[in-house]
Order: sequence, then C-alpha cells, then structure tokens
Amino acid sequence: MQNSKPGRSNLKTVLKASTVAGLAAVMLSTGIPAQVVQSFAEPVKVEAPQAPSFADVVAAVSPAVVSVRVQSEAQPVSDNGSNFSFNFNGQGFEDLPDDHPLKRFFRDFGGQMPGGRGDGRDGDRAERSPRGGDDNRPQRLRPTSQGSGFFISEDGYLVTNNHVVSDGAAFTVVMDDGTELDAKLIGKDSRTDLAVLKVDANRKFTYVNLADDTKVRVGDWVVAVGNPFGLGGSVTAGIISARGRDIGSGPYDDYIQIDAAVNRGNSGGPAFNLEGEVIGINTAIFSPSGGNVGIAFAIPASVARDVVQDLIDDGKVERGWLGVQIQPVNKDIAESLGLSEAQGALVVAPQEGSPGQKAGIKEGDVITAVNGDPIKDARDLARKVAQFGPDTKVDVSVWRDGKSQDIAVTLGNLASEDAASAEPVEPDAPVPSSEKALSSLGITVAPADNGTGLAVTEVDPDSEAAARGLRAGEKIVSVNNQSVTDAGDIEDVIDQARKDGRTRALFQVESERGSRFIALPINEG
Repeated sequence: MQNSKPGRSNLKTVLKASTVAGLAAVMLSTGIPAQVVQSFAEPVKVEAPQAPSFADVVAAVSPAVVSVRVQSEAQPVSDNGSNFSFNFNGQGFEDLPDDHPLKRFFRDFGGQMPGGRGDGRDGDRAERSPRGGDDNRPQRLRPTSQGSGFFISEDGYLVTNNHVVSDGAAFTVVMDDGTELDAKLIGKDSRTDLAVLKVDANRKFTYVNLADDTKVRVGDWVVAVGNPFGLGGSVTAGIISARGRDIGSGPYDDYIQIDAAVNRGNSGGPAFNLEGEVIGINTAIFSPSGGNVGIAFAIPASVARDVVQDLIDDGKVERGWLGVQIQPVNKDIAESLGLSEAQGALVVAPQEGSPGQKAGIKEGDVITAVNGDPIKDARDLARKVAQFGPDTKVDVSVWRDGKSQDIAVTLGNLASEDAASAEPVEPDAPVPSSEKALSSLGITVAPADNGTGLAVTEVDPDSEAAARGLRAGEKIVSVNNQSVTDAGDIEDVIDQARKDGRTRALFQVESERGSRFIALPINEG
C-alpha cells in the first residue's frame, strides 16, 4: 500500500478545479453551440434637428404660378413649301447664269429646281409672288419662346417679363395641373422688363400678393418657382445675396440678387418669401456658361407694383421726365466742384426743349435732391423722377458755382420724349488753328473748327489725362463749367481753381460717343 502525500494531492485537486472552472468560463463566454442565441446590432438612427421645410409654401403658391408659351408669326421661306431658301449674293436661283454648276446639276439630274422649276423652264414662275410665296398665303404661328408667370388676381391677370412676350402674337399659359389657357397681352414696359397678360375664363384663379420688399434683408430665405428649360413647374430655394444691383439693363436697375437656382425659362417667375408673398420677379442671371451659377436677379416687388397697376389701367406706363443727360459724381469730380461728398448726379447736358432745360438746369450742375429727398447717384435720380407722373411740379436742388440752389421744374412725359427735337444750329465760321501745349496737363489743344471749345490734338500717353480717357480728336467744351475757346481760357480757370484751394478741375469733353466730364489734377508743373 502506497502512502499518499497530502501536499501533492491537494495541488492536483486545485488544478482540476481550476481547469473545470476555466472551461466553464470559456463555454459561458462563447456559448454552447447547441444553445446559441444570435444577437445583431440595430441600424444607425440619428434624431436630426427639425430643419425648416418649404413644402407648405410651395403647396400654397404653386397653383398661382404658370408656364408662358409664346408664338410669333413665321414668314414663308420658300414657294415650294420646303424649309429651305436659296439666295446667292442677293440673286435668286432663276437669276443665275444657265451654265452655273447648280443649274446644270438640277437640269442634268432632273431635280426640282428651287422656285418650282424642274428643268430650267419658266413653269409657273409668272404666278409666283416676288417673295417666292403666294400673295394670299396665311402666315403661320410658330413657338418662339417660353417663360414663367404668376397670377395676381382671381380674375386672371398675371405678370411676366417683357422679354418673354415682346415679339409674341399669341400666348398660352399652362397651369400647375397641366390645363392650357389662351391669354392676351394687356401691356408691357421695356424699361423695367415687365408685362401683364390676361386669361379670360369662367373660373377663379389662385393668386399671390406682391410683398413689401423694403423689409427684405440680405440672408433671408427665398423660394423660386418657374419653368426652367420648359420642364414645367420647378422649385428651387436659396437666400437673398444682395440688394440694389445694377446690371446695366436699363435706367431703373435696382435688382435683388438671389442664389436660388434660376435658369432659362425661369424668366417672369416669382421669388417668394416664406409667407408666400412675391418679393421679386426673376428676370436675369449672370452666367459665363448660360446655366445657373448661383447669381440671379429679380425685379423688386416695390418696382413691379406701380408698373403692373399702370399696365392694367392704361396698357402703358407714363413717367415723369426731366430731360437731362447725367453721369455719376466720383471723388475727383466732387473735389473739383467743392462738394463735401461724392453724391448726386452731374448734368452733362440738358436736352434742348426739355423740362429741365426750360426750368434753367445747366450743364455742370450737380442735382443733389428732388423735393428735399437726397440723390445718391445718377440711377437714383432716374428712379426718383420716374416715380412722379407727367406734369408734376417738383423742386430740384442743384450745386452750382460752389453753392446750392433750388429750381422749380414741371416734369414732362417720358412716353413722349422722342417727340422733342432740337432745331438745327448753323456752325460758326471756322477759326484759324493755332496749337498750344498745356504742359501741366499733358495735352495740346487748338481752337475747334466750329469756334466752340478746343480740339485736343495730342495727349501725353504718360499723363493723368490719358489715364482718364482723354484722347486726341476729342473736344474740350468747358473747364469748371466755364466755356473755353483758347488755351489761355483754360489756364485762367485753372489758376483761379488753385487760388480757391482746389487740386482738380472739371473738364467737359465731347466726342463722337457724346459728352462727359472728367476731373484732372491741376497741382502739377
């Protein structure tokens, strides 16, 4: 019988117990294969913050927005019903010599010659009109453009752009639900690019209101609805990027810039605020490629409101007319005239017979206010005067000879401005030419042939005059609003300006492009 060793036996017992416990732990952690219960992670779900939605606005305004299709008269292009016309340096096909290659081709291959002649014989030529078509053939209408618009009244008045409908002879509006209705042109205004159409139908239309855009701020949300590329009702959103934009499209430019996607076909469509009111009418985009780059321009509702009402009432827009050619006042011009700020509109020339000329406004005047309302620049003057009706009496404040004065003017009618014409003036007898250099200005002048002003015969290319655009061949009419007929007159005016503490003088320059003012430094030399 062997003796057992208690110490070793205890160690074995401990090891066995540890091993069993370890296996049990492993099995618990990995699970018993026959009793596995599979468990999967849930999909990711994030509780996003509630972002503003435009869906309610879009649902409310979409029935008021339409697509506008325009058709124009199409002239017949040939007398045989084809879509081809033949013109060879001003000659018709029948006028070509008989040995002309084209005539030989049609003759040899038996083709139908342009003008209805199959083999070179006259055929029915005598029965054709000189234009190559039957005299009584009705002109066809063909689609020429399409844009957008929106109803502003329940009885069917709608607004769009003038450039959408300007050449149209027939108009169709397509509703949000696809309904097509004929429309007629009530009136259009090219100066603001606005037009009004009218749909006559036995129904009431959903319409929208023009907003008070003076409360619109840069950064506000905007929703554009329209008919881009003829796709039908489309919605884009963005913010107002800027206000008071001048894009050179007319004298009353005051556009709202938005970054909502606007493309071809959106013209005439509305830009809405989040209350469903129209803050502007989309009319132009800036795009090197022709597509949206995030810069679009809308006519403000405040501009559209009065124009649209005039078109509905009278079919035309009548505006107050002052009748002066103007240019902006920059810092140099302001300094040369003694103005404390570069504001106002500089009168280049009053039109002969215009209300401004009759009231006593002169070239070189700076218009600083109308009825006490300050004028910021030339565009601001044009807009403010246009807001008055014809025959309205206004007080025009001008800066002249270093002081301000008021001039009472009865405005004319801009619609009839073309009727005013100046009487022809016989030129004075020519004056012998004698050139003289004005070294301090970098120019050489000589008396003008008609005796009025001084002709610029040479300009130093390194001078300030050249940098500001003065060119040989142009004429200096006045300096600091004083007429000049020789170089001595210019020197006298400049000397007086230096004594008055001014560093620049205002030169009125005439060229083939018209009259303008430039300010030149006089503290040189």
